[in-house]
This record gives sequence, C-alpha cells and structure tokens, in this order.
Amino acid sequence: MSVLSLCRLSTALVCLLSIVPSLASAEQATAAKAPYAQAGNTNKRGDACFSTADTNAAVHLLSGFLEIWTPRTPFVDAGVEAPAKDNCPAVAKTDWDGIPASKTDGHIVNQAVHDANIAYVVNATRARTADQAVAAYLDDRRGKNASIVDGLGPLTDAWKAGSKQTTTITAVAADATTIKYDDKGNNRGAGSKPDAENKTDANPDMGLAIDFINAASGDGSTEPAKRYFKYGRPYRWSQDVSVVPTLEPAKSGKPVEDGGFPSGHTAEAWRDALAMAYLVPQRFQEMITRASELGEDRILAGMHSPLDVMGGRMLGTATVVYNLNKADNAALKSDAYAQAQAWLVAKSGVADAGALEVAAHAAPLATDRFADHDANRAYVLQRLSYGLPTIHATDQPARVPQGAEALLETRLPYLDGEQRRDVLKTTEIASGYPLLDDAEGFGRLNLFAAADGYGAFEQDVTVTMDAAKGGFNSIDTWRNDITGKGGLVKRGKGILGLSGANSYTGGTMLEEGALVALSPSAFGRGGLTVNGGSLVLAAGKPLTVSGDYQQLANATTKPALGANGGGTLVVEGKAALAGDLDVTLVDGYVPTPGTKIEILKASAVTGTFGKVTVSGHKASLSYGPTSVTLTIDG
Repeated sequence: MSVLSLCRLSTALVCLLSIVPSLASAEQATAAKAPYAQAGNTNKRGDACFSTADTNAAVHLLSGFLEIWTPRTPFVDAGVEAPAKDNCPAVAKTDWDGIPASKTDGHIVNQAVHDANIAYVVNATRARTADQAVAAYLDDRRGKNASIVDGLGPLTDAWKAGSKQTTTITAVAADATTIKYDDKGNNRGAGSKPDAENKTDANPDMGLAIDFINAASGDGSTEPAKRYFKYGRPYRWSQDVSVVPTLEPAKSGKPVEDGGFPSGHTAEAWRDALAMAYLVPQRFQEMITRASELGEDRILAGMHSPLDVMGGRMLGTATVVYNLNKADNAALKSDAYAQAQAWLVAKSGVADAGALEVAAHAAPLATDRFADHDANRAYVLQRLSYGLPTIHATDQPARVPQGAEALLETRLPYLDGEQRRDVLKTTEIASGYPLLDDAEGFGRLNLFAAADGYGAFEQDVTVTMDAAKGGFNSIDTWRNDITGKGGLVKRGKGILGLSGANSYTGGTMLEEGALVALSPSAFGRGGLTVNGGSLVLAAGKPLTVSGDYQQLANATTKPALGANGGGTLVVEGKAALAGDLDVTLVDGYVPTPGTKIEILKASAVTGTFGKVTVSGHKASLSYGPTSVTLTIDG
C-alpha cells in the first residue's frame, strides 16, 4: 500500500503536504534509521523534521505495529502540529477523533492479532481480583519510580532513605471512584542539586544516583509514537473491558490526545527499572520483574493492551540504551553507581558489594515477593510476547541492538562488551511475534535471562574474574541451560557457578579461582580439565563429565558429599588424576567409620590424588582400574 493510499479524502491536502518532509529530508530519515543508540534524540513531537516513521527514531523502532494497524495519517499529528522548519514543511493536526471504528479512525491490518490483543484485556480485567485492582490503581496513580522501588526488596528502605523519595499515593481513598488523585510526591527523589520544581534540596547521599535515573530517561517520551500510531485504548475498543472503578476519574476526556500505543506508564517503569538495575545489579532481575509487573497492571487496569505494553517495554529499553551510550553520561553513570553501592553497603551493615548481594536476597518470599527466581523468570518470559499469535518465521537469526551491551555493564562486569553482546544474543526469545521483530532486536531482548549469563557458547568463551574488584567479579552464578559447540575457559581468582542443564560440547577448563558445579550436567557434554584452582562439586547429585577428566598437581577437587551421591564424579571418558581432594560433608550426612564411597568412576583411571581431607574425619583412598573409593577411617 502506498503512503498516498493511507490518506482519507478529508485530509488529502494535509497528507500531501506532509509527505514532502519524508521526501525532502533525507538527512533526518537517515538519522532515524541509524541505531537507536545514535538516533534517540529524534524522538520528538511538534517538530516537522521528526514526524514520520522514517524520521522519528521511536516511531521507526515501533513500526512493526503497522503490520497490525494503519493509523489515520502517517505522521506525528494527533492533537499536535508542527511549523515548517529548515527544509521540512509544516505538519497540520489530523482530524482523527480518537474513537475506534469512527469515520476518522485508522484500520486494522491483522484482525487475528488485534482481536487477540483486545481479548487478552477483556479476559484479564474480567478475572481481576480485588488485590490486583488495588495494585493496578497504585501503579496508575503513583509516580512510577515510587511504585517500582519495592523491586529492591530488602534494600528498599535504604534506597528510599538515601534518595529522599516521597509519594502521596499509599492507599486507595474511599472516594477514589469519583475523585482523581495525583501523586504530589517527588517520584524519584532528590538529585545532587536543588530542584525548585520538585521542591527538593541538594541530596548529598544519593543525589548522583537520582541524577543518573533522570538522565536515563532523556528523550524517552512516548507521546510522539502515541500521536503517530493513533491506536485507541482497550476500553474504547470493547465495552467488555472492565476498567478498575477507582480509575474511572483518571480516564481522559480527550481521546485524540490519549492514544493507547505505546504505554507511557510501562515505558517509564522500564526506563527507571533498568537505571536502578544498573546501579543495584544485586537486584537486577527483580527490577526487571517489577517493570514487567507494572506493565501487566496497566492491562489489569483496563487502560492498556499487551501490544501497548510490549511497545512501552521496547521504547523504554531503547531510551536507556541511548542514554547509557551518550558520552555526556559516562562520568555520571560511574559516579552514580559508586555512590549507590556505597550508600546501600553502609546502610545494610555489610562489608562490601559481595556481601550486599547476600543481604539483597536475605528476605523470604513472605516479605520479599520477588524472592522466587524461577517464578520471576516465567512471569517475565510470558509477558515479553503475551503469547500473541506469531506472524513471522520463528527461526530468524538473533539481533542485538548497538550499545545494548551497556545494560549489563554492572551485572556482568567481568565480561567485555562483545561478550555481553553474545550473552544478549544467546538469551533472546524466538522470533515471529507481532511487533517484536524490529530491525535492531530490542523486541526480542530477554534481560532477565541475560542476567543469568550465556544461553549458548557459539565459540569458545574465556572468562577472567578478578576477585579483587569485588561484587560479581568475585562470585557469580550462570543459571541458564547453556548449549552450543563452544567451550568454557575460567581464569582469575573469582568463583563462577554453573547451575543449568547444560549441553555445550566444547569442553571446560579451569585455570584459576573456582568453578562450582550446581547441576549434574553443569559442564555440558565435553571434557573437563582442571589445571589450577578448585573444582567444587555441589550439585546434590553425581556430576557427569561426558568426555575425559584431567586434574593437574596444583589443582583441588572439592566434593560437597551427601547421602544421595551428591559430590561424586561420573566420568564417561578417562580420568587422569593429580592434585588434592578436599571433601566437605553436607546436608547432615555423617558417615560412620568403615563407610566406603565410590567418589569417582571412569572408563579408566590413571594417577592418584596427592592428599585427601574429609571435614571432621580421617579418610583414605583406594584406586581401581575404573574407580576411586573413599573410606571413612574414623
């Protein structure tokens, strides 16, 4: 369909005049089609040079929505006009009235996806519980940062104290069904300088952190995209959508200025959550989950649809990537991270960032509703696509947006930029879903999974963890199921745990520090070589090595031995032994004197361990042609 065919007769002149910018402004078009990390500043409304999908980076990012919906006019023109500028002719306001199926509305391109999109809202709002209605109200009326801050769990109170954050929306007022309440708090808190508008003084405690969060939202408005796509809110599409009664006063009386796609609340939540996850990577995944939850609450409120929320996530993420890569923000993000970490360490009463990781996850599910990692992972994954019908091939190659690796700088600090890009690439969701197959790859990013390390070793991966740098440099765990033809080489004195059902085939080599096997297939389907450092067997079940096993003289194997075979080693190839064996008894296992435990079996065993120790016991080893047996002597 041509651009001209999109114009209705009543707006033909406006459309013809407005097409000229896209033809005349090649420079602006090139800017918008550049990587979002470079073009984020073109996300503007009321600017004739940035009013189309070719010239506005946000609209261009979300242009996959045009496969579902064609707006009345292909310009940023709903309730806004743009005077002529440079070589860009003026853009007049559209005559769109904001009412679905009216004579001025756009038209549906993919009926099946549109119907599924609205049906999700109908079903969700009809099944909504009283508690969900309260949560949806609070996430609507409260400042977005003031809402998502509870994703910090045990660190929430310390953050609020340091940020000087305030909110006036703490509960649902009895008369909220008739009166619209706005948050009179300062939302994010106080920055490093006095702010007359927010009525805050300079904040010496975490002012730089708040400055950083503010900066991460730069040029992040959803208004240009809303006013381009001109797609109604779900309650305007269907009377079967049940808006939370206490949000009835919040409905806009100006539909033309109140489009549904993309969701502004969701975009802001993702911007702030990603900025806070950068500053507090100890709660990276929980902040991702909280942003996803706020998006879901927009649907439960009846205010937005899944596609609205998906678009908000994409634009919020792209905005943060753009701002993290701005040279002007380089010093700020470093200083803000240091300040936030120092404040939280001090207020948590711990020694360092590594101990802060423990403190950040010390609360049980009863008091930290984000304490269940696996539940969080499933929750986020479902809400990346909302299970909408696929419309493209599901096996398209993964794409990683330029600069997106910056999102993982503090969560995976021991990886370089290219390695972080590989993590993002190998943890993306499958292609095919509506909207999500954008040219750069923002739609398919699964940042929750990325925080759990590689999803595949597509080539050999060398990881160097400098424990002296602290935090995740000293200890981390990769929890994804790692596939691929490559292998892993672990260097540096840090500790790396692997807990997935791994199947990579390139083998594993430990040169320094520690590798911790937290699953029976932690080291995939290749061989295992321990040249130095400590190999910790803590899977709770026998660890299987699919290839050969070799341990050199300056290395130590440390089985965590339990009654059910945990801590033992099954080598499908040959085992060549040297170095030490240091056994710890776990899970209440107390073997009696004379107990014999086959601690290793292989197709063939050569060499011996140099020294054996067992916590609290005397022990000895005996060697057979295919096994090593540990005997508790006393």
